[in-house]
Order: sequence, then structure tokens, then C-alpha cells
Amino acid sequence: MKLIIAMIQPHKLPDVKKALFEEDVFKMTVTNVLGCGQQKGYTETYRGVIYEVNLLKKVRLEIAVNDDFVERTIKAIKKGAYTGNIGDGKIFVLDLPRCIRIRTGEEGHDAIG
Repeated sequence: MKLIIAMIQPHKLPDVKKALFEEDVFKMTVTNVLGCGQQKGYTETYRGVIYEVNLLKKVRLEIAVNDDFVERTIKAIKKGAYTGNIGDGKIFVLDLPRCIRIRTGEEGHDAIG
């Protein structure tokens, strides 16, 4: 089992969801986050005052998958989030040693579904 965490641009979320649904990946957690990376932010002027904005809006996806879904999930995220520009995002793949479904008490592969 793996936990896949992806940081993507907010406007690419519908494309990523569509690509994931095409790969039969339906369960995910989506969070709005702020962060900075290679983009380093930008400056903005408001009422004559210059503001430096270095934390940019991103979307964080968390998807727990069984081992046979790892590559297709990564492929779908890459397909949906790609623009070719700096800031497309990152994908992290972590080992998931244990998963428990609260309602039924199922554990492991069965709990992920």
C-alpha cells in the first residue's frame, strides 16, 4: 500500500480528477494549501505599496492506493497536471504500513478498496 501526495496548481484540479477517474481512481482527499518552490513568488502593488507574495496557492491531493494502482495513479496525475511550465507540482510516494476502515474494522488492502 502507498500514500501518494501530489501538489498541483489549483486550476488543474478538474483535469487531474478526470484523468484519475479514467484510471478507476475515485477516492482522494483534496486540500487547499500555500507553498513556494522554484517559482519563488511574485510582487504586487496595492494602493501604492509593493507586496511580495512568496506563498502561492496550490492544491494538495492525498490518495491511498494498493500496490497495483500506484503507477496508473502517478500517470494520471502527471497527465492532468502537466502544463510544461515551472510550478506544475510534485508527486510524493510514501509507504503506507497500515490502513483501517473505521466503519467495518477492515484493515490493509481491503480497507483502501
